[in-house]
Amino acid sequence: MLPSYYTVKGYGEHEIEIQKSRFIAYIERAETEEEAQEFIQKIKKKNWNATHNCSAYMIGENDQIQKANDDGEPSGTAGVPILEVLKKKHLKDTVVVITRYFGGIKLGAGGLIRAYGKATSDGLAATGIAERKLMLVMHTIIDYTLLGKVENELRSSVYELKEIHYMDKVEIESYVEEAQKEVFKEWMVEMTNGQGLIFEGEVVYLENDITL
Repeated sequence: MLPSYYTVKGYGEHEIEIQKSRFIAYIERAETEEEAQEFIQKIKKKNWNATHNCSAYMIGENDQIQKANDDGEPSGTAGVPILEVLKKKHLKDTVVVITRYFGGIKLGAGGLIRAYGKATSDGLAATGIAERKLMLVMHTIIDYTLLGKVENELRSSVYELKEIHYMDKVEIESYVEEAQKEVFKEWMVEMTNGQGLIFEGEVVYLENDITL
């Protein structure tokens, strides 16, 4: 599992107009090639009367699956520019379909490359980008008398509070980077005067919105 990587937040769509042609970007997260192909077919079905439904996707920890499709546009003028934007922004597990409704004015090869690139960039900006960071969930069990102090300290620290469970005692879950777990444990032991029970939980990806 990668320590961190960038991907799209989820589904999004965004339309621009260039020389009377409509370019609609459809964007989605896809973790397998099957998911990417299903999304492309879904958009093609939705826009069955479009002039072109060009697409590209990049999938896998090492970007091992990369595909681009011009869907009838001149070779290299649509799918590749879409894929290049994904590469430039280092986006993984992402599929993009750019639907074009021709407006009567030919753009030429250079114009098409710029148009598909811009439609992709604008679509990604509208959809939003997330950084997924591998984190360890640390569990801290304390008495209710310590809750106020521990919660306040956690909220103003570098660690992110995940959840609080109110039971016989209070169980607090925090996101901690693997490299910081021993520092976190020492900090928590000191804060609770050794009265807290601290143990490691699962390793999960934590998502945060970012701007690329």
